[in-house]
Amino acid sequence: MVSLSLKRLAGIGLAIWVLGTAAAAGAQSPAVNPQEADLARQQAAQQKVQPLNNEPVWKEVRSGVPQYTSLPGRETNVLIQSQGQTWRAARVSVATALGGLVAVLFAVLCGYYLWRGPITLHGKPTGRTIERFTPLQRITHWAMGLTFVALAVTGAILTFGKALLLPIIGYTLFSWLATLAKYVHNFTGPVFSVALPVFIVVYLRDNLPKGHDVQWMLKFGGMFDRGGNTHVPSGKFNAGEKGLFWSLVVVVSVALVVTGYILNFPNFDQTRQTMQLANIVHMTAGLLGIAMAFVHLYMGTVGMKGAFEAMRYGYVDETWAKEHHELWYNDVMAGRAPGRAGAAEPPPALPQGRPA
Repeated sequence: MVSLSLKRLAGIGLAIWVLGTAAAAGAQSPAVNPQEADLARQQAAQQKVQPLNNEPVWKEVRSGVPQYTSLPGRETNVLIQSQGQTWRAARVSVATALGGLVAVLFAVLCGYYLWRGPITLHGKPTGRTIERFTPLQRITHWAMGLTFVALAVTGAILTFGKALLLPIIGYTLFSWLATLAKYVHNFTGPVFSVALPVFIVVYLRDNLPKGHDVQWMLKFGGMFDRGGNTHVPSGKFNAGEKGLFWSLVVVVSVALVVTGYILNFPNFDQTRQTMQLANIVHMTAGLLGIAMAFVHLYMGTVGMKGAFEAMRYGYVDETWAKEHHELWYNDVMAGRAPGRAGAAEPPPALPQGRPA
């Protein structure tokens, strides 16, 4: 009888210990988050209906971890590259900032023209001309210049068209325009890449820095002298023109060609990250190049009388040469530089600017 009582007491004690242990363990367990529990139930239900369309699967896909694929090639086993979202965001920011810079520069040039007006001659044209640009130099310049303009216009359409043109001209017309811009841009780029190195070789010698360029830079060529009374002698190209040659042509344009080939020919087997970086560099160089080209176009057309005719016909009047590039004029007249002083008169419609 005593033995039976002891067994009962032992059983009761063991039951109390088990219940106490379970209660303690339950007290130490974290409470279930209702939102997490609800999400888990949703994922379980989604897994039954669409087994490959749920958060765990897409989290693994977006991780960038290479998976198996039977298709050869770099990154073909990576379905989604998450850095692409960073590239899309950066692309918009860069385009907006540099596009604003181009617009501001254009407005500044318009204001400068209204303030200063075109640069004209102080002396009277002599009627005697000097060959400023040879046929090779002019052909090279126009080949590179016209292709650059085509690339700039189509590139601007592709960069800003969706935000600026689409709301105005509508989806159908913009679709045709964007497609045309894409083809013109892609096929003109290789032509530009051929003209560019030829241009650099042809114009390199005359754009090498010289000591007298320092004086031009200190006075900025008299560009801020509204009366045009500041005269700074320069060679065949002044320091400003040389600066555009090295920055716009040698640095920016070469960067455009390199990144353009990377973007134009993805079959080079480059990675997506390389393409994204090339796109940002290409767009940055392109917009900076357009800004610099605005300065060149301004000075070569409305900003200075006779500049456009010099590149069109190849000749300038002796007065124009002496007032704008006196050191080069002296070298030509002394026979130290090619220029064929006193060459035959070019086509009659050759304005060289009027005396101030």
